[in-house]
Amino acid sequence: MTGRAIYVSIRIAAPMERVWQLTQDPALHARWDVRFSRITPAAPLAGGGTRFIYERRLPGVTITGAGTTIGERDRADGSRTSALRFDSDSRLAPLGAGRGYWRYRPDGDDIVFTTGYDYSPGWGRALDLIVRPLIGWATAWSFDRLRIWAETGTPPERWPLRSVLQFWRAPRPRAARCRRRPANRRVMEDAPTSLHTLAHP
Repeated sequence: MTGRAIYVSIRIAAPMERVWQLTQDPALHARWDVRFSRITPAAPLAGGGTRFIYERRLPGVTITGAGTTIGERDRADGSRTSALRFDSDSRLAPLGAGRGYWRYRPDGDDIVFTTGYDYSPGWGRALDLIVRPLIGWATAWSFDRLRIWAETGTPPERWPLRSVLQFWRAPRPRAARCRRRPANRRVMEDAPTSLHTLAHP
């Protein structure tokens, strides 16, 4: 991996089960996360977890990749985690092989939903100086889109990417509502232990 790992965290005023459902169900995940057009489970893994195929459709081209993921529900502090690895053999993919995690931490009646991930640049290190900030922004914007869905029930399709420019619509998703730097540790130091044993795609 190269470059600075991406970190995004947001507070969601919704029950744990609601946030878990919207993020762990592949069909629901693809609805709020602008980084994906479709996520399809492929097969269960022998050691636990699931293999999946993902797509991102762009005008005239579809970028595909594969990944593995596993979720951990039962932790002593009430939090949950999900680990993943991903890769793409498409020469058009800006992200090569990578790994990351989601963490769900209860805080009062809210859930603090956090991700950290890193990857090998698919387009080389020079272009990644542009790609990585854009991917980080897209992650944060998508997290706020998720928050709106979880808190209000407003479907994410109500907020297409072009709504970024609709400044007069105050409730629109905004990446600025997310925290983008960890407080006291490096991003990947917070990864669940299952990440180290998770199978490669």
